[in-house]
Amino acid sequence: MDQVTLIEECKSNDKRAQIELYRKYNQGMYNVAMRLLRNAENANDIIQESFLSAFKNIHQFKGEVTFGAWLKKIVIHKCLNYLKKKEFNVVALDDTYNLSLEKEEDNWDFDTSLVLEDIKNCIDKLPSKYRYVVMLYLIEGYDHEEISEILNISVIASRSRLMRGKNKLRQLLKVKGYETGS
Repeated sequence: MDQVTLIEECKSNDKRAQIELYRKYNQGMYNVAMRLLRNAENANDIIQESFLSAFKNIHQFKGEVTFGAWLKKIVIHKCLNYLKKKEFNVVALDDTYNLSLEKEEDNWDFDTSLVLEDIKNCIDKLPSKYRYVVMLYLIEGYDHEEISEILNISVIASRSRLMRGKNKLRQLLKVKGYETGS
């Protein structure tokens, strides 16, 4: 059965179609949740909530993007909301501060000896306001417009947080003994 038919059947609350979509996208969405949450139990909970939300709101899916991309946004939103609830002392940053002096760096070269796990561990140590943008940009591949929508921040704030987050990440990697390009 093709995806368009599956989605139309899901809009009619067809349980078999929902199960088939779940089976098709479950593992990929679990991988996304694990990259953000780093906990299998929490990732499974978020996946369940995400699918329930997707099926409840499937009438909002217009086919402008793939179903997988639409679902991935739901998963990321739910993950970020979960992470925000866990952090009690999140302080808002004024992202407009000194933006005229900052430019986004295009050169983001890592030493080839970097281990992916070391990068992820260093990203986990970033303050949440930077960590989310860095993860969405570097790991999930979202652009600034998409990140601004997901996090409900301006595109300028996304660019600023990414630049600051990459600078902090670079410092953390240097502490671990990795030299990064400038």
